[in-house]
Amino acid sequence: MASSLNTITVNGITYNAEAYEASKPKETKANDELGKDAFLQLLVTQLRHQDPLAPQDNGEYIAQLAQFSSLEQMTNVANNLKDLSTIVNNIDTSVLVGQLSGMIGKGIDWVETIDEADAEGNPVSRQVNMSGVVAGVTIAEGNPKVVVESEGQRYQVDISNVAHVYELPTFA
Repeated sequence: MASSLNTITVNGITYNAEAYEASKPKETKANDELGKDAFLQLLVTQLRHQDPLAPQDNGEYIAQLAQFSSLEQMTNVANNLKDLSTIVNNIDTSVLVGQLSGMIGKGIDWVETIDEADAEGNPVSRQVNMSGVVAGVTIAEGNPKVVVESEGQRYQVDISNVAHVYELPTFA
């Protein structure tokens, strides 16, 4: 039986939300910029409709082809830069996770923000200083965090909330 959370009713008929979205015609976005396909179409149209008794100068075609080539190369560079940015972000996250794993087994102090309501029901925030032992490292919502055990509970602590990292005393 379908849950009411993943259905949609249109004109009195109930559909599965995913099937309804897939069946809708795709909207095409107006493109105000000339892309490489439009540029090539213009060039071909220009060649097709030129006067055979008074053809255009070959230099103009060479210039247009050079522009076309430059446009394609700039598009490729832009796409490669986007891919490179993603790779660099992944490397940064991996390096940070590696550095944070060195904290496993160490004690930390951090500030936990607790959102509550006052007597009148107005939202208030208070900050509590907490401490515990780093048990692991995780990535939650795309951000590296340390997993801390404190008083029998586990917390995922954002790095920006860590106030102090220290070695735990060893007893021999």
